[in-house]
Amino acid sequence: MNGIVRTCGFIFCLVAAGLLVADDWPQWRGVERDGVWRETGIVKELPKKLSFLWRAPVGMGYAGPAVAAGRVYLMDRVLGDGEENPANPFSKRQVGGSERILCLDAENGKLLWKHSYPAKYTVSYPYGPRTTPAVSGGKVYCLGAMGDLFCMDSGTGKVLWSKQCAREFKAEINTWGFSAAPLVDGKKLIMLVGGKPGACVVAFDKDTGKELWRALEDDDPGYAPPVIFKAGGKRQLIIWTPTKLTALDPETGKEYWSQAFKVQSGLSIPTPIYDPGARRLLVTSFYNGSLMMGLEPKKPAASLLWKGSSDSELPKNTDGLHSIMCTPVFDGGHIYGVGSYGELRCLDASTGKRVWATTKATGAGRWWNAFIIRHEDRYFIPNEQGDLIIAKLSSGGYKELSRARLIEPTRPVRRRKVVWSHPAFALKCIFARNDKELVCASLAAAGK
Repeated sequence: MNGIVRTCGFIFCLVAAGLLVADDWPQWRGVERDGVWRETGIVKELPKKLSFLWRAPVGMGYAGPAVAAGRVYLMDRVLGDGEENPANPFSKRQVGGSERILCLDAENGKLLWKHSYPAKYTVSYPYGPRTTPAVSGGKVYCLGAMGDLFCMDSGTGKVLWSKQCAREFKAEINTWGFSAAPLVDGKKLIMLVGGKPGACVVAFDKDTGKELWRALEDDDPGYAPPVIFKAGGKRQLIIWTPTKLTALDPETGKEYWSQAFKVQSGLSIPTPIYDPGARRLLVTSFYNGSLMMGLEPKKPAASLLWKGSSDSELPKNTDGLHSIMCTPVFDGGHIYGVGSYGELRCLDASTGKRVWATTKATGAGRWWNAFIIRHEDRYFIPNEQGDLIIAKLSSGGYKELSRARLIEPTRPVRRRKVVWSHPAFALKCIFARNDKELVCASLAAAGK
């Protein structure tokens, strides 16, 4: 009996700590920040028409939603009176407007609260915030494209503390602005700043905003969200900037190891991924391809296993995986990801050699994109054209199981319209946004 009580108490503590809330999507790429959806009772095949539970109007933005404790959190942008985005999306002319943090009821899409603040954009593609909110311990952390960081009460929207990171850390805003989703780790909030001196990465006390430590001298932090993996007997904070891949002690910011990897145009974007079984760590960039590190088993150290040899974006000249936005996945001895011109590719993880490529999931063209989310033995693939796909991926090829229309693409890019926002998978639903609406569609299996 005492054992049962202790077990129940242990489970209660885990639930209270938010470690067993597998039906939430409280941050970038889900509960474990690994792009895996762990809920059960999910459809094996999509209906021809999805069942939409609600639709809610929203403004512009790249930021995906976070779902936690029955609420949906999303960042968007509205233009100021008389303002319009430039016809040339690469222009960095100042555009006035406001960023907003929205909180909606996950059951019906009703707006519960919002927080709005002025944000004058001077970035390319000025269509809104880039980062998924992070929800933890009754607080929500939101980062705007110009470096406005807020810690808010997740229930009421009250601002508990805030930072203007560009100004306070003397950071130069890079081409596409602050884009790396903040990471909550214990009592810390870790984020990429690109500040001076030595403040490329900064850890804050998540409850007070006090700076705990800073690390790295890179002025350009890039766009890849920080992640933590355990290897060599240590928890390692992985930071990928346009000049190198680095592992830090997340408690102190002390450097464990670093590997030079200079990428063109600052395009360190996809999240670094780790295969714990083989202790392999991968990053991939649009122009410069992929780099694979092998992590040591008994100490926090790493060595280069292989690196792609192509510095081209063109499909015929690329040798492996050249991702622009899609974070790839490890699956056994293979890697799957969307490359430079929309090709979904399979690589041999041990060598980086390409096994196959297809454009069936995405279409073909420069920057064409899709996201890859694992669920049990298959993958959900929302693509930039607004389709949701269920497919199986193996070394033998791409096998599409079903496809349905999810949301209309609204963002004009290179003579087409796209959706470049990562959905959330929670409560047996998918939550997806474009520049006009946030939708919730059921993915529950019949009777579940």
